[in-house]
Amino acid sequence: MATLRLDKLGAEAAGVARTEARKLILKGQVQLDGEICRAIDRKVDPTTVELCCGGAALSHQANVYLMLYKPKGVVSASRDGRDETVVDLVQGTYPRRELFPAGRLDKTSTGFVLLTDDGTFAHQILAPRRHVSKEYFVELDTPLTQQMIDGFAEGVTLADGEKMMPAGLFAVEGEPNSARVVLRQGVYHQIKRMFGVFDAGVNELHRSAIGEVRLDESLLPGQFRELTAQEVEVLRSATAGK
Repeated sequence: MATLRLDKLGAEAAGVARTEARKLILKGQVQLDGEICRAIDRKVDPTTVELCCGGAALSHQANVYLMLYKPKGVVSASRDGRDETVVDLVQGTYPRRELFPAGRLDKTSTGFVLLTDDGTFAHQILAPRRHVSKEYFVELDTPLTQQMIDGFAEGVTLADGEKMMPAGLFAVEGEPNSARVVLRQGVYHQIKRMFGVFDAGVNELHRSAIGEVRLDESLLPGQFRELTAQEVEVLRSATAGK
């Protein structure tokens, strides 16, 4: 793992502001492997060092991986000048983490958004060569047709001429205006634009899964939880060898 400056490591491990961590270090309150260290810029490997503050051992979580149930009206961004963001929903619990959404959902859409501070992991999930599948449920303003299903399977050409990768489109039994969509691509307003080619409008869009990890049914809109180690590994494995 990459090393961290001692003041950054101390702030994240103790859950305090970086300025407060620096004060503690300079006062001799921080120990590395049993020795006082006052060098705020010292590079430390969090996985091998024993970190204490005031005699109490501190543990450092290298990265955070969160499953958030995004509600309508919240934007998929780290910050926004007008609207509440997905990061705003978790900031109170993770105030010292530089979290961001690994992928986006439209403001009016709902469902699974993955938040992390692990840039490498996010890149692996989102890179076009490795793009992990995402599952959505949609409600249309017109009944689903076989023409739509076949068109998605072949790869829809959008109104602007851009060709989409083949995608899965499946009927929902007993609900003629509902469908399940599986994509391996991430283009702006992609699902709405794909259905638009068939003169169908999307009234509701909900992301239910990323790869093999499904949105926790116990979560309500606006709620979140950390991914389990197994769920993180499942997502990492989905990008392997691609």
